[in-house]
Amino acid sequence: MIGIVVVTHSGLGEALIEAAKCVLEGPLEAATAVSVDLKYSAEELRKKIGAGIKAVDQGDGVIILTDMFGGTPSNLSLSFLEEGRIDVLTGVNLPVLIRAAKKRENSNLGDLAESIQAYGKKSISLASGVLKGNKRS
Repeated sequence: MIGIVVVTHSGLGEALIEAAKCVLEGPLEAATAVSVDLKYSAEELRKKIGAGIKAVDQGDGVIILTDMFGGTPSNLSLSFLEEGRIDVLTGVNLPVLIRAAKKRENSNLGDLAESIQAYGKKSISLASGVLKGNKRS
């Protein structure tokens, strides 16, 4: 199973994992959150991310989901990129986390990363447009 580490500002990652547990009606195995609090040094934060990776790595790879490209969580996470073993996807939201949790047992890391990236783009809709009959893109 591919491990999931959600690296975000403040407690967003923990909240996303709790919400995913509620929607999925059960535990989210091999998943953890790392909160980036700027009172810690970059090296301390990298150690926390590394510990998170180690905690969820079951040998099939780890996907790191971060909240915002260019933000500290993403910038720190990028240092862990390792082709075929660790990948980073920015812009995490609840649908992306749920999709990753549901698809990770039957995917390799590269396929999962591409799949949840595409799904994430489709998971955002303007409700007024949908109500007017516009197709979700």
